[in-house]
Amino acid sequence: MRRKLFSLLAALFLLGACESTTGEQKAATGTGGDTQQPKEQVAVKPEPAKEKMMSKPVGPQSVGSKPVGPKPGSVEHFVATAGDRVFFDLDKFNLQSAARDTLQRQADWLKQFSNVRVTIEGHCDERGTREYNLALGERRANAAKDYLVGLGIDAYRIATISYGKERPEVLGSIESAWSQNRRAFTMVN
Repeated sequence: MRRKLFSLLAALFLLGACESTTGEQKAATGTGGDTQQPKEQVAVKPEPAKEKMMSKPVGPQSVGSKPVGPKPGSVEHFVATAGDRVFFDLDKFNLQSAARDTLQRQADWLKQFSNVRVTIEGHCDERGTREYNLALGERRANAAKDYLVGLGIDAYRIATISYGKERPEVLGSIESAWSQNRRAFTMVN
């Protein structure tokens, strides 16, 4: 008999605890029909070890004594530092200001790593004939190459190729997909 009474009391206690938690959660999130005011929240001070870790700035340059982030001169470093693609308007191969900014960063990176060669791929969206898009992709790749050469990068370090519409970055027949496919992609060799 005592066991049943104890079990019943324990169940009521747990049920009561669950109900009060649910009410607090509803009040805190603003859901449900509970009209109680949310209880005052108390800030918890982190433990000293956690506080020390939180106050120490951790950047991409180093953690402890080991450098973190992409290895300088790597493909990942190129993408993170300079960016690897520029975009074009429909049926255009002229460089917009955002594209020129990206190519300036690429030129700075290529000057820093003078032993690196790149290939610039010209791409188009799916509209137009295969022949038209191959020619337009070539003009886009050459526009990016010419800009880099104008910034002081030796032309022999830059190869170009056109894929036209054959290698879309994003699939779909909508403007948001097409705009991502009209690009010149710089690939570190």
